[in-house]
Amino acid sequence: MEVTASMVKELREMTGAGMMDCKKALAETNGDMNAAVDWLREKGIAKSAKKESRIAAEGLANIYLKGNRAVILEVNSETDFVSKNEEFTSMLDTIGNTILDSKVNTLEESFDLPTSEGTIKDLIIAKTAKIGEKLSLRRLEVVEKNDNEVFGSYFHMGGKIAVLSVLEGANEDVAKDVSMQAAAMRPEYVFESDVPASVIDKERAVQKELAMSEGKPADIAEKMVEGRIKKYFKEICLAEQPFIKDGDISVATYVKNNHGTIKKVIRYEVGEGLEKRTENFAEEVMNQIKGN
Repeated sequence: MEVTASMVKELREMTGAGMMDCKKALAETNGDMNAAVDWLREKGIAKSAKKESRIAAEGLANIYLKGNRAVILEVNSETDFVSKNEEFTSMLDTIGNTILDSKVNTLEESFDLPTSEGTIKDLIIAKTAKIGEKLSLRRLEVVEKNDNEVFGSYFHMGGKIAVLSVLEGANEDVAKDVSMQAAAMRPEYVFESDVPASVIDKERAVQKELAMSEGKPADIAEKMVEGRIKKYFKEICLAEQPFIKDGDISVATYVKNNHGTIKKVIRYEVGEGLEKRTENFAEEVMNQIKGN
């Protein structure tokens, strides 16, 4: 029986297996869809489809650089043990380098990129079946810089945190310092201008209510609020934070003193938003920085 593209598509949707595996399964079973599903399950290829409901919040973040192009990405697994497996790290490198060498710029586009083991999507499905845990490419960002700009990358906890910075001017060492700062201090934004007006308004209202509850007159309370908002920016905005190696200056001033400006900073922490993490990453990174 002839195996058609629509049959392959249907089997892929049923099992989550790769296109070539589905085609082979249908050929081996003379086009019998149910028998093809069983064939894939017997080979362990369709197991991955059953794992879609599981939470994969462990894994690794990594950065790949080549010339003026960089890719930062996060690939997840269900357990930390698997993320240290050579099979997993090899898959991570394959995905990262494939995206780096391509022209795609989005997560959606990346899944269709070809590797030596099928598309990136096929690769993840195959490794999920082989390793026995749900694996997923959760997020990525492709960054292109100009010739007068530099990349600075930093990893902590073996890839649990990855930070990519882009500076105009300065040098890679300064850019790395910025990335280390971001890893340690977990800024929510890079610049004051990045903070949504709704966030500022909410904080201003909270601080005004607090000042008024302390018995301060309205005009004094207003001045106190503005001062507290500036302090708030120093906590949540990377550029305004006191620089870890010299608390007398801000991160932006440190970069400026080294003839540069901050253009972009991307920080990935594995499992961010998927589960609460209790490790004190900030303290560990700060100790490492101060020891340099």
